[in-house]
Order: sequence, then structure tokens, then C-alpha cells
Amino acid sequence: MPLTSADTARTVTTKDWTLRYYEAGAGHPVVLLHGSGPGATGWSNFSGNIEPLAEHFHVYAVDMPGWGGSDAATVDRLDHVDAAVQFLDALGIEKAAFVGNSMGGQTALRLATEHPDRITHLVTMGPPLGRKPGLFAPGDGPSEGLKVLIEAYRDPGPENMRALVEIMCFDKARFATPDLCRARSEAALARPEHLRNYVEGLPKGAPLPIWADLALLPDIRVPTLLVHGRDDRVVPFENSLHLLAAIPDSRLVLLNRCGHWAMIEHADEFNGLVTTFLRDTPTP
Repeated sequence: MPLTSADTARTVTTKDWTLRYYEAGAGHPVVLLHGSGPGATGWSNFSGNIEPLAEHFHVYAVDMPGWGGSDAATVDRLDHVDAAVQFLDALGIEKAAFVGNSMGGQTALRLATEHPDRITHLVTMGPPLGRKPGLFAPGDGPSEGLKVLIEAYRDPGPENMRALVEIMCFDKARFATPDLCRARSEAALARPEHLRNYVEGLPKGAPLPIWADLALLPDIRVPTLLVHGRDDRVVPFENSLHLLAAIPDSRLVLLNRCGHWAMIEHADEFNGLVTTFLRDTPTP
């Protein structure tokens, strides 16, 4: 029988947080970090990846503070890097591979520069890099996808959630199903404090950690795999080109016919890429 969220759900209390996470497998620890959308959780982002990766590794998909089943957090308390380190400490994990989508990818990048002793491998999928001018990014503020995401936070009803899921994917007919849109809407509405904290954080700049210093990227010494969708309308793929140029031991896989959710739209290929990378790439 396939693993379910109920099979794998756990709770841990760290120094500052009570965190929900999903655990499976044995072996080298791999921490999966979700993106920032309303209704996002470790399970919703990685339900198609946890079991295949758990055949080779000890997998932990975490709901970060302010999302899913974890503690609520106002914008002034959001430090997902510190929360990730607290998570490792609470479970007695010395170091782990980190796999992060979007906001989770940004957290993993920061962790690799701020706590290099706690990470063995780095995998990112479409991480934002802060407010910098770009060749492909819009010049009038957030990307098309981020504007839809923010509107879904303000009103996470099924119609706005459908617009959000559609802009995250290239293959809308396959992935933006009524069941998925309804489930994401229900998950978001189940934690109104998460929605409120995100929206109230918008006037302060952004309700999630923003990369502080791109000049630190060359200091990342762990093997790095960058995966990005060619058709990503949330975070343009030029971000991963920038990372490829800056991180010494990095490689990039750019997927055509793929939006912001590479691990969902191309799950089998993604699982194979990550498994091979983590298994066969030595650490310093």
C-alpha cells in the first residue's frame, strides 16, 4: 500500500516551535522544504517524492513555521534557517541533505552559507533570490505567479486556488484538478492564522525570509543540484542560471514543459535525478 500522510505524520517540539513533519525510510537524512503558497505543506509539495526517496534515504518533509500543521508565526518571527537547525537538533541529526522548492530552496541556500557544517548536499527548485533586476523577470514588481499567490492568500477560495495551481504548472489539464484545488483551499482555510500573518506581513516587504547577500553564494562548498522549469511563471529560470554561475560545485537541469513545481509535474524524473545525485556525489 502507498504511504499516506497519516502513516508518516509526526510532531516534534524544538526550542521555539512545535513542528509537523512527515517521515519515512532509513539511511542518510534528507530534509524536504516546501514553498510558500497558501495550503502548502511538506506533504502537499512532496507527496509524490517522499516514498520513492525513502527507498534510499531517511526522508523528513517539514511544515515550516507559519505553514501547515506547524506553529503560526508573524513576519517578525520568521527565520526558517534557524527553524531548520532547531529541527535537526531536536531529532539528533548532525547534518542532512536539503531539498527545497521555492521558499524552501531559498532557506536551503541560506543554510548552506550560514551553517555549512549541517548540510551535505543542496538541491533547489525555483528559489527566489530577493529583489534584484533580471533579464526575464517583470520590471513592475512581483512576477505574474507571485501576484496570483498573494491574491490567493487574501481570498483562498476554490477559484483563486485554481488560478494559483494553474500558474504553478505547465500542464494545467493534468494537474489543476478540481479535487486538488478544493483540497488546497480547504487546507489553507483550516489555518486562518497562517493566512492572516502572511497578508499582514506584505506591507513590511515580504512575509518570508529574503536572501540577504548574494555575494555569499560562492562560499557554498557542498555539491549542489539546481532543477528549474523552463516555463516557470513564478520564479524565472534565470535565477538558477545565476546560481549555476556562482556556486562552485553546481549543476543545472532545466526542464521543458515544466512550471514552478518540478517535483510534482516531473516526479519520476525528479526522484531519479535527486536519488542519483545524493547517492553518487561525494561531499567535501
